[in-house]
Amino acid sequence: MAETLLGPAEIRDLAARLGVAPTKKLGQNFLHDPNTIRRIVAAAALRPGDVALEVGPGLGSLTLGLVGAVRHVHAVEIDPTLAEALPETVTAPHLTVHRADALRITGDRFDPAPTMLVANLPYNVAVPVVLHLLAELPSLRGGLVMVQKEVADRLTAGPGSKVYGVPSVKLAWYAEAKPAGKVPPAVFWPVPNVDSGLVAFTLRQPPAGATRADVFAVVDAAFAQRRKTLRAALAGWAGGPGRAEAVLRAAGISPQARGEALTVGEFAAIAAAAKQAAPGGKLGPSDAQPEETN
Repeated sequence: MAETLLGPAEIRDLAARLGVAPTKKLGQNFLHDPNTIRRIVAAAALRPGDVALEVGPGLGSLTLGLVGAVRHVHAVEIDPTLAEALPETVTAPHLTVHRADALRITGDRFDPAPTMLVANLPYNVAVPVVLHLLAELPSLRGGLVMVQKEVADRLTAGPGSKVYGVPSVKLAWYAEAKPAGKVPPAVFWPVPNVDSGLVAFTLRQPPAGATRADVFAVVDAAFAQRRKTLRAALAGWAGGPGRAEAVLRAAGISPQARGEALTVGEFAAIAAAAKQAAPGGKLGPSDAQPEETN
C-alpha cells in the first residue's frame, strides 16, 4: 500500500493537472501524508469484508488507503472536477464514486450498503454530515472521522464537560464515541490554522421509550438556553414551566438540573415521560408559576 499513497509532490502535481485550487467554501484541505493515511486506516479497525463510505475524498489520498483494506469503497464528492478525476487516480474496480452532496444523499444510493464511515470531513459541515449519514444508513457498524479538533472534543464529550452539548448527545443516540488521536496541520494542503482530531465510534441500540425525533427535540430545547435549569429551558417545549417540571419529575430528573448534566438515556426518559402524560397535559403543578430567569 505504501507505494500507492500520495505525498505532497503528487498532490500538488495532481491538483495542477486538474486545475484544482482548494476552496474554503467547500472546506477543502487535502491530506498529503502517507503515514497519516496509514494511521487513519489502522485506527478505523476495518475488516476485509467491510464496505467503506468516504465523504469528501478530494484528490484521493485516503481513498487509496481504503481500497486496499476493504471489499468496496463508496466515495461521495460534491466537486464535479474531483468526482470525475477520482477513478483515474484510484483505479480499483471496487470503488464507486457518487457525485453528490453528503448532506442530501439517501441510503438507497449505496449498493453494497456501507458498514463503516471513514472520512476526512470538511470542517464546516462535519457534524450535520455525520448525523445525516447515521440516520440514513442503519447498515453502519461504526466509523472513524477526522474533524476540527474542537469539533472532535464536542462529539466525544460526556455529561458534565464544558463542551458537552447537542452534537455530543445526538451522536451518543446512535453510537459510543471516543477520541482516537490528534492530527497536526502540517499534513494538509493548504495548511489549516487549527489541529484536527480523530473520532472513532461504534453503533449501538438507541435508548428505548421514545423516538429519535422526540428525543432530539428535547435536546435542542435543553441546550438552546444552556445556562438555565431544565424547568426553565424546557418550558417552551413542554407548554409552560409547570408542565416542564411535571414531566421532569415523572422522568426522575431534577427540575433544577441543566442539560449539560444529562445522558442521552435521561433525555430519552424525558421524551418518554412527556408522551405518557395525561391527555391535555395535566401533569401536576400549575402552569401559572413564573418562569425562572437563571
